[in-house]
Amino acid sequence: MKTLTPYLVFILPMLVGGITQVIKFIFYTFRHGWDFHYIMTHGHMPSAHTAFIVSVVTSVGYYDGIHSGAFAVALALALIVIDDAARLRMYMGDQGRYLNMLIRQLNINEEQFPRLKERVGHRISEVIVGGFLGFFLTLLLATLLR
Repeated sequence: MKTLTPYLVFILPMLVGGITQVIKFIFYTFRHGWDFHYIMTHGHMPSAHTAFIVSVVTSVGYYDGIHSGAFAVALALALIVIDDAARLRMYMGDQGRYLNMLIRQLNINEEQFPRLKERVGHRISEVIVGGFLGFFLTLLLATLLR
């Protein structure tokens, strides 16, 4: 395990992101039924983007310390990713909803202009759960792999 230690700062977030995506797939399947294409779904509970980036921040803080430059960069990146997951992609969903409404009202050919996804971003609760998963799974894995 000693040979992997320098790479755990990168490996742990990848594992946490994958685990969170599987958890999302399980939740989504319980709600909407089985379809393997759901494994790469956007939005919904929990936020895999947030879990991944919180895991990056946590692993950098765990291995390099919270006073390092790498931690500051990871934290700044985390703020951008979480803002994107929670706020910016919700605006994309709103735009999709309005464009779909316009296409229906104007009787435009829906084959030429296919329906856009209206659920792209995350609710705040999904981001919070993703953050908790990212933090606690990273600490758990880092402790187990020590």
